Amino acid sequence: MTVKVVEDSNFEQETNTGVTITDFWATWCGPCRMQSPVLDALSGEMDNVKFVKMDVDANPATPASFSVRAIPTLLIKKDGEVVERLTGFHNKEQLANILDKYTD
Repeated sequence: MTVKVVEDSNFEQETNTGVTITDFWATWCGPCRMQSPVLDALSGEMDNVKFVKMDVDANPATPASFSVRAIPTLLIKKDGEVVERLTGFHNKEQLANILDKYTD
């Protein structure tokens, strides 16, 4: 699996079923550039989680609706409901452990 790029227009549709993790990021953000390869690696290992990313500069409405004030922010949803929110860089092991809580 790969990390899918989403926009304001399709965010809800892409994250309303199953377990999803959204990476809110920007091209100028150093910690975001560190987080991206971690999500890429996990997306290849965790078939039961959908990985998406959203550029906050190009898509301001969705981050604003979730009060994203710092990036990277990772939003974990299960069946469309936010179950966890993480801010800052998280390594692969940390994220895998957190995501395992929400997968069957």
